[in-house]
Amino acid sequence: MTEQSNVLRGIRILVGTAAFVIIVAGINLAQTVVVLLLVSFFLAILATHPVLWLKEKKVPSGLAVLIVMTGMITIIVLIGAQLGTSISGLSDELPLLQSSIRKQVLNLSAFLRSKGISGTQKILLEYIKPEVIMSLTAGLLTGLSSILSDLILILLTVTFILLEVSSFPLKVRTILGDPHKIFPHFTKYVIDMKRYMVIKTIINLVAGILIALWMYILGVQFPILWGFLAFLLHYIPNIGAIIAAIPAALLALVQLGLGSAILVLVGNVVVGFVIGNVIETRLMGRKLGLSTLVVFLSLLFWGSILGLVGAILCIPLTMTLKYAFESNESTQWIALLLGSEKSDDISKLVLKKQKVQ
Repeated sequence: MTEQSNVLRGIRILVGTAAFVIIVAGINLAQTVVVLLLVSFFLAILATHPVLWLKEKKVPSGLAVLIVMTGMITIIVLIGAQLGTSISGLSDELPLLQSSIRKQVLNLSAFLRSKGISGTQKILLEYIKPEVIMSLTAGLLTGLSSILSDLILILLTVTFILLEVSSFPLKVRTILGDPHKIFPHFTKYVIDMKRYMVIKTIINLVAGILIALWMYILGVQFPILWGFLAFLLHYIPNIGAIIAAIPAALLALVQLGLGSAILVLVGNVVVGFVIGNVIETRLMGRKLGLSTLVVFLSLLFWGSILGLVGAILCIPLTMTLKYAFESNESTQWIALLLGSEKSDDISKLVLKKQKVQ
């Protein structure tokens, strides 16, 4: 009997692994559609609170959605116009920037050679290519522009989601069998997700504004572009602030010299540290319930199959998976592995097993 149960368990694991691989491959193949839906849900989460607030003030549902969508479209158009100008200017100057960066690298190599450090020119030119970073940055921003090309479809999706936002909980409860029952676990997940997305967006907005002001004070070209890049990449845990600082520092190196490039890096590091380790921790605490290793692995996983949008939304996507695993008794052990070392899930599971015994 034990041997048969082991065989069945092995078959379940094998089938589950195969299903996982098929799902991941399917998501990767349908990347464009999945990214569009994720961006729509992200914007809908941010817009849900204003819509519900307007409805509490006795504003009709349709009018509340119209007001919020009008404000969102206005903000997107204003930001898009500024970013479009900056991206166009960066693309036009990219060949000149790459040439200037190469000259800076050669000057650095000559300086090191004068100090008795030889053999650096080949390393700097063949293995360390700063101009590639600028090209990748331009490509990244062009990729964002392609996402915005589907803006009408995204905004329509957001509108329909917002129109359904008040009736959706009732529909879920009806499907699950009791229209009047409140499901605390699901409610907590929704509240935590909304709270994380809203607070994270506000924090990133503050970081982007500070970086843009710092770039403007230093005299670096395209300060709005670097501020927006900082806002966007601060969603990426651990390394987002560093990635956002590198292209701006390279531009400052070419345009203003080594001192300004160092100041750009210092400003980004200080803002990233204060925002990420002081303000964000104080506002959100350790409520994500994800271990540090899982956060890093989720960044690699979602980024590899969904690109930049996957890297930006890796935390919400992993939180959703964790909730799904917690909801099923047979997969609670996976949720436990995803949880942080200080998570309450461990003690809850231990108490549950003690009660069963």
